[in-house]
This record gives sequence, structure tokens and C-alpha cells, in this order.
Amino acid sequence: MNANLEDALNSVQAVQLGILGLGTVGSGTLNVLTRNADEIARRAGRPIRVTRASVRDLSRARLCDTSGVALTTDPYEVIDDPKIRIVAELIGGTTLARELVLAAIRRGKHVITANKALIACHGNEIFAAAEKKRVIVGFEAAVAGGIPIIKAIREGLAGNRIEWLVGIINGTSNFILTEMRDKGRAFGDVLKEAQARGYAEADPTLDIEGIDAAHKLTILAAIAFGIPLQYECVHVEGITKVTAQDMAFAEQLGYRIKHLGIARRGVGGIELRVHPTLVPVRRIVANVDGVMNAVLVKGDAVGHTLYYGAGAGADPTGSAVVADIIDVVRALTLDPKNRVPHLAFQPSSLAGSMPILPMGQTETACYLRLHAEDRPGVLADVTRILGNLGISIEAMLQKELVKGETHVPVILLTQRVQEAAMDQAIANIEALPAIRGPVVRLRMETLS
Repeated sequence: MNANLEDALNSVQAVQLGILGLGTVGSGTLNVLTRNADEIARRAGRPIRVTRASVRDLSRARLCDTSGVALTTDPYEVIDDPKIRIVAELIGGTTLARELVLAAIRRGKHVITANKALIACHGNEIFAAAEKKRVIVGFEAAVAGGIPIIKAIREGLAGNRIEWLVGIINGTSNFILTEMRDKGRAFGDVLKEAQARGYAEADPTLDIEGIDAAHKLTILAAIAFGIPLQYECVHVEGITKVTAQDMAFAEQLGYRIKHLGIARRGVGGIELRVHPTLVPVRRIVANVDGVMNAVLVKGDAVGHTLYYGAGAGADPTGSAVVADIIDVVRALTLDPKNRVPHLAFQPSSLAGSMPILPMGQTETACYLRLHAEDRPGVLADVTRILGNLGISIEAMLQKELVKGETHVPVILLTQRVQEAAMDQAIANIEALPAIRGPVVRLRMETLS
């Protein structure tokens, strides 16, 4: 560092930071702050020092160097320290975390969090409290780990009317689907491997049932469209019903199955949905594999932009936390009225009247897999049901009858249809005596 610059920075009082939780993300944040201290000071305009941190167990080994950091098991010792100006909430969950974040805001502290469930479920309350106390809540790390997608939409694309966004925003589900496609493995086997590798928790429900992705989509939609956070309105489906057979059939038809979060501005309102989706192989999103994340955003002025990178991990997520910390330090001397709004739009301009469409009113093309008795007239009955409901077939794939079986797999790709009509068609098809078992429906997006 230039000697004059170093002297200037050293003469400026450091901003003191407190961390709640030194687990994976907390340790990554402290490591990034320590390793890149000089670079961060040059960017922020003053040094940043972690002076206190709360942990569950003082005797536990850490993944970071806590020299010079006062550790405590009481998070309120961090929040109540009058010298600490910024609190990083990195403990997860929504009960204690909400209590601590609101307490920090009441004490006039700026808050940084990586907690997507907290923001999705309680963000409206938290941001209102922050506006009242004129403090900042940073949450870049809550979505897609180290990918700066919040800043990209909120600031980089501020001149655009966002039309839609689509994201692979859960690395665990993406890893499972990639392994099923590439190696023909069963869902359960790949899930066990994901758990062994640390990609999935012992209870993987949040990941494989789409809840984690729905939290993140809630946040992305709010900043893209200027609407309040409305997690309860997201349609959520997981990947547990996707089979290796579906992956193979999709490949034969020129598609790949990805677990997508989709937010689209429609004529009658906003679509918010998370579900397995067939995407054309030629699309970049279809080729995002393993635990990586990607978000594709369509703006009216800029067109398509893609953001790709690590969606989790200590250093990538810590990188996003530190970026928010730097933003807060830069803004400490700004008039609060001139700060970037939490949800991109001025609080008084959030479009609370813009409805979230019920899933039955959305339109998508569909992939249908059914098992039909191998005799004349069965497919004619199926196509008649679809035709009576105005559903057009785009393509059909019928597999050969396996020896000893009486039913054959039949794959149908439909053109775009309203969800309610497809619900009725599936119910009618499943009622046919020649159809065995439930009809599998996966939605399709061309992303064009």
C-alpha cells in the first residue's frame, strides 16, 4: 500500500463490527475481512475491525483466526456494545435471528445478514423498522452466495423494467439433478452422496422440496418488480418426483431438467413459482451443473443478462457479506434519504396492489409422462381429452413395451396452456381405465 495512503487510513478511526455466529459463513466472513484488510480499507475509506462475536460454544475449534476478537455466548453483548456500529447476523433460522436483528436496529445498529428465510418471511417488518431508525440492512449474501445478484438488479439494472428472471438458486438440487442426468442414478442414491459431501443437510427438506429456492425467489422478485416480500404466495414444488427416466426422456427431446425459481411480470399480475422445469439444451442455464448457481434476468433495455457462480460456501458467501459491510461503511456519512432503498424502489412506491397470480392462472408448456395400456385407441382417448380442453400437442414419444409389462411409457410435450386447464386434463387422463398410476407433469420454459 502507498505510504501516504496507509498513513491516511491509519489516521481514520476504524469502524467496529460485531458478528453473531462463527459457523461456516461467519468464519468465512472473518477470514475475508482479515485476509483482505488492506484492500477492504482502501475500498471502504477506513479500516473495518471485528471486535466482538457471539458463538454457541466457546471451547469449539474455529475455522477462522479470532485473535483480537472478544468471544461470548451472549449475542446481546455484541448488540449492546456502544462502539459497534454494524452487526452481522449469521446464525440462521427465523426466531432468534429476527429477535436479534430487530434488537440491533432498535439500538441504531446497521445490520448485515445472509439469512434468506429471515428476509423472505420477516423482511417487510425488518425494513420498516430500519427505515424508522434510519439504518441499513444488507442482505446480498441471502441469495446465490457469492454472486452479486442483489446489487446487479437493484443498482446495475435500475434503469430497466424487469420483465422476468429465472434462477438455479439451490446448489443441492442442481447437484442431484446433474448426477441423475449424467450417470442415470436414482434420486435417493444421489441424495445420500450429497449429504456425505456436505452439500445437503441431514434433513434435506428445505433444499429438495424447493423451500430454500422459494425464499430466495421471494427476495429477487421484490427487488425486480418493486413489490412487498410475499413468500406465502410462491408456488413451490421439489424434485423428489423427478426420475432418471424423466432425465433421459428430456435429453432425447432436446431438453434438460433444472429446478428453477421463476418470477415473471404477466398481464394480470406477477408469477412466482419454483418447480422442476424442462429447458432447451442450447440455453446456457441448461448447462449450469453441479452445485453452481445461475440467474438469468430479462430487462426491457439491456435484454438478457446472466449471473453465474458459487451459490454457497464459506468464502463465496463471506465475500457477499463483506461487500455489504463495505457499502454500509461508505454510506455512514450519507443522508439516509439518499441511500439505495432496501428493495430497490422507494418504500412509498412499493406496488402492494400488484397481485401475485394463483398458479391456476399461469401459462406454461408441459411435459407429461404417463403409462398407457398397449392397445389401439388409448392414445386417441388421451389426445381427445387434451383437445377438448384446447391443449395442443407439440411432440410425442412412445417407448417400446418391456417384456412382461402391459403398459408403455408415453411422453407428451404440449404447447402453452393455462395451469387450471392442464390440472383438469390430467385428472381426466388419470381416470381412464387404460392409464396406470399418476401422470407426471413437468413444466417447460424456452427462456427466449
